[in-house]
Amino acid sequence: MDFHVSLAGRGDLSVRIYRQLRDAVLDGRLRAGERLPPTRELARRLAVSRNTVAVAYDRLTADGFVTGRVGAGTYVCAELPAPKPRNAPSTRGPRPKAVWRSLPPPAAEAVAVPRFDFRVGIPDATLFPLDTWRRLLARELRDTAGLAHYAEPGGHPGLRAAIARHVGVSRSVRAGADDVLVTQGAQQALDLLCRVLLEPGDRVAVEEPGYRMAGLLFASHGAEVVGVPVDGEGLDVAALPSRTKLVYVTPSHQFPLGTPMSLARRTALLAWAGRAGAVVVEDDYDSEFRFSDRPLEPLQSLDRDGRVAYVGSFSKTLLPMLRLGFLIAPASLRDALHHARRLSGRHGDLPAQAALAGFIDEGLFARHLRRATKVYADRHERITTTLDRVFAGRLTRVPSAAGLHLCALADDDTDLAPVVSRAAAAGAAIQTLPDLSGGFPRQGVVLGYGSIPLDSIDAGLAVLDAAWGSA
Repeated sequence: MDFHVSLAGRGDLSVRIYRQLRDAVLDGRLRAGERLPPTRELARRLAVSRNTVAVAYDRLTADGFVTGRVGAGTYVCAELPAPKPRNAPSTRGPRPKAVWRSLPPPAAEAVAVPRFDFRVGIPDATLFPLDTWRRLLARELRDTAGLAHYAEPGGHPGLRAAIARHVGVSRSVRAGADDVLVTQGAQQALDLLCRVLLEPGDRVAVEEPGYRMAGLLFASHGAEVVGVPVDGEGLDVAALPSRTKLVYVTPSHQFPLGTPMSLARRTALLAWAGRAGAVVVEDDYDSEFRFSDRPLEPLQSLDRDGRVAYVGSFSKTLLPMLRLGFLIAPASLRDALHHARRLSGRHGDLPAQAALAGFIDEGLFARHLRRATKVYADRHERITTTLDRVFAGRLTRVPSAAGLHLCALADDDTDLAPVVSRAAAAGAAIQTLPDLSGGFPRQGVVLGYGSIPLDSIDAGLAVLDAAWGSA
């Protein structure tokens, strides 16, 4: 590879070349086994004599940083000390806005898959028809003429139309293709709404407990984020604070408790939004998977005043790595949202969007949902049965008949953090209610079943039982 060497400054040229190459080896920019440029080529690029470069290479060889291979070139030695960590950022450098400094450090995503994976929000990748997806994506990539152009910020027209038809049939959402804005997941949809709706200091109401990432996003835009209690019927509308400009809810499958919002609460929330002049953001993140009764009407289909922005995602129904979602907002926000999308990322991955349009239009998405729903229903039933049998008197399930997780509340004030820590050491990844909701005080566990096979559930919950017993 081309390696940049600066000859600016004073001093012996060979020493400067030596030090820069040595530092690149020590901090890992030049890795073990990598080939250095030939002395003649580097000398030509630097406009110095070949002997000057050769002296630097000889010193690197003598110090054990590189080794020469006759007829093959000079290579970084295979056995080297671990790269030195880079120094902490200088306090003299630019500083982010105060709101970014107030947020917790980003958590590293786990790389290793645990033996018993009860983590929330992870679908079963083995259910995804990857061969079919490759075929659809390859078909789009063959259209080289279409790859050479930018597109409208709303996204691929075929996908917008397909999404409008799908949610219209499956969820009774009232929308045409022009109402759909394709996003890179639900989080980008929320970000776009923040950009066009919120000023610093505006008040945003979120469910408590609720989806922590949404609250952090609102806070990052300078909003005053206020938690509103959730009970057995959903968000307590009577507890909404005054001067609230936006309310974020997960009414079909409340995150993380799992209860649906009752029809009475839905109508009360819409009436409140009309009086307050507020926007309601409805995140319908995993309601495609239903295991019993039909879902209640979405807020969007009940809305007659243009107060609801409907957010959907394919991260749970397909794969998170595809980064595909959508936003259906009131018509009054459409132009502003398209401007915000254009300025912040244009239109996303068009070949993937076109492939998803074909996946929906050919009936493959509906077929995938039917198959996945049956698999997840069996896992949901197994966890439900085992919890009731093994954890009676310790955990009480929150009723849930949809999605990829369920919640169980502790029957006493036992701190479950040490319990799940011991379970993790034994191979079972389980998340607590306080961890998922950003510090909600009620103790409980939230069990995802998207990523754990049916025949591993009992053994995984046995690990939790043993960890609890050793508390």
